Amino acid sequence: MTTFLAMQETSYADINKLLDSLLSRMQRILPEKLVGLYLYGSLMTGDFDRESSDIDLLAATSSDVSDAEAGDLREMHRDFAHDYGEWDDRIDVEYLSVTALRTFRSRSSRMAIITPGEPFHVIEAGKDWLMNWYVVRERGVALFGPPASAIIDPITQEEYVEAVRQHAEVLSDWVAHGMRAQQRKGQAYAILTMCRALYTTKNGEPTSKKQAALWAQGELPQWATLIQNALAWRQAWREEQVDHAATHPETVRFVNFVRDRIAAKGAGS
Repeated sequence: MTTFLAMQETSYADINKLLDSLLSRMQRILPEKLVGLYLYGSLMTGDFDRESSDIDLLAATSSDVSDAEAGDLREMHRDFAHDYGEWDDRIDVEYLSVTALRTFRSRSSRMAIITPGEPFHVIEAGKDWLMNWYVVRERGVALFGPPASAIIDPITQEEYVEAVRQHAEVLSDWVAHGMRAQQRKGQAYAILTMCRALYTTKNGEPTSKKQAALWAQGELPQWATLIQNALAWRQAWREEQVDHAATHPETVRFVNFVRDRIAAKGAGS
């Protein structure tokens, strides 16, 4: 019988039970193919908020997930969301092969994914996922399988910071034109993500969105109120009576301001 370590790794008994159930369901679909399951994100940084935080996981497989397996996983996640309604649209899982985790710098590979705001689907993932794999390798915990460092080659701090800088550039376009970004939840995500990007490019290390936001309020006092609002919006993501359009222009201005600040720092480094 597989030993599951989540009971030792989180302080939330109900989330340990949820993770145990999710792993068991994965193993039924990928009995010999699942190499490891890795928990990262806010549950590992200490800033997890059970009312608003997502649960971030990487499922490493021995080979690419096939179309048939993707169909089974899609059904599994649909059933899982039904059984754990509180966590519907708050589970983020990437299914990627060990080979892809070792070659992502040089080529893209097939990755199955379910992420908040999007259904289970298959994409091509390459170097644009370096930020995630850095955090998994450096701060993730193996719930099943070998340590992440055994399947993800070393990623330098310089590579990570450069990837964050590039992501900030892409995010500025998304927040201006993306439909999801125009919703209050998307605006909160953009503001807090840019706070984290600014923190990382200045300090050279990852941090949680909450810690980055608290830091950025001191670093950017002229934007402190908007950042505080973003933290509040993140908490109230279920609220329906919201004028999304009213706050979008200021969100765009903030994201562009931080993008330009990050770019200027990169040019001067």
